[in-house]
Amino acid sequence: MKIQTANMSAFSGVKAGKKAMLGTLGVLAAGSAGIATALHMSVNAEEIDLHVPKFPWSHNGLFNSFDHASIRRGYQVYKEVCSACHSMKYLAFRNLVGVSHTEGEAKVLAEEYMVQDGPDETGEMFDRPGKLSDYFPKPYINDEAARASNEGALPPDLSYIALARHGNEDYIFSLLTGYCDPPAGVEVNDPLYYNPYFPGQAIGMAPALYNEIIEYEDGTPATLSQLAKDVATFLRWAAEPEHDQRKRMGLKALMILSMALGASYYIKRQKWSVLKSRKIAYRPPSH
Repeated sequence: MKIQTANMSAFSGVKAGKKAMLGTLGVLAAGSAGIATALHMSVNAEEIDLHVPKFPWSHNGLFNSFDHASIRRGYQVYKEVCSACHSMKYLAFRNLVGVSHTEGEAKVLAEEYMVQDGPDETGEMFDRPGKLSDYFPKPYINDEAARASNEGALPPDLSYIALARHGNEDYIFSLLTGYCDPPAGVEVNDPLYYNPYFPGQAIGMAPALYNEIIEYEDGTPATLSQLAKDVATFLRWAAEPEHDQRKRMGLKALMILSMALGASYYIKRQKWSVLKSRKIAYRPPSH
């Protein structure tokens, strides 16, 4: 009896120790999470930090796709305005086919550029018209040339910029339309410009879009907000060209799974209803 009592006491001690250890770990985890949350909020909730507003983009719905007409206009904005400084080295002309342009139109766009290729049979490099498989040309030979032409600032590549910034296309639209005079007490040194949506509020890029800076091919009024909306839509599509296809595949998968679920429920009811509803009676053996 004494041995059994001692064993029970030791077992209780072990359980109490485990409880204390788990409680300590829980307190430490909760404290760490609280500190991390406080630090995150202190960084993101600065007095001078202006968060971008949320806009009702037509492609953000669960069953919605991109506005392909807006993508086409956005490409025109990029080509005529943004491509002078910003590259899109991960996007090829073939990506435009079936989305914003036909195959013939995309070929014409590619052939407007001369691409260095080679070597040829003599070992020399040569220039040729662009093809659908070619990627968008870069405005500068290298990063050093880009910095030298932009007061030391390196224009970022725009291939994935819509997903690389907090706020995605909301940030791009707000940035392009957010240039204004600095508030009282805020000074911006030349050659920087004040933009409340840019981190630090001082940006090296001059305002790129103005009303009627270009003329849309489809006759859409080229207001500042329309230009910013279209190029933001184009950059969002460029960062995720499979967006529409992914949603279509998801809908197909949901339809197939729903049909499979219905068939499984029917089979389950047909095969197992007899087994689940039968009555089992125990009869003791007769002597």
